[in-house]
Amino acid sequence: MGRASTQERNVLGGPLQACSYDPLTGYFRDGCCATYGEGDVAHLVCVKITAEFLAFSMGRGNDLSTPRPGMRFHGLEPGDRWCLHVLRWIEAWEAGKAPAVVLEATHENVLRYAPLSALQRHALTPRC
Repeated sequence: MGRASTQERNVLGGPLQACSYDPLTGYFRDGCCATYGEGDVAHLVCVKITAEFLAFSMGRGNDLSTPRPGMRFHGLEPGDRWCLHVLRWIEAWEAGKAPAVVLEATHENVLRYAPLSALQRHALTPRC
């Protein structure tokens, strides 16, 4: 697990868990939706990508499907987990297109922008 797991908190108040190592996500590309004290980091919502969300994002001018190797971005596919920009998640939420959220891997700073109740309504249900 990334360095965020012991120092930063998730929206539930517990230690921030990793979001994804494959694809490798996070602003710092370390698998975590962490800030490490950087004030301008906003890729804080760990989501499970859907085809509907990819189409929504593409329609808003944010193509998350096309690989961009120079940015260490391989393109996303439905089912991938990804640290999404908090404002993009809110935009999708307001449009009824929000992808499921992994609460344990979503940074507590998201609560400055979205209520916990909204995140919980979109929470990814744990696998058995």
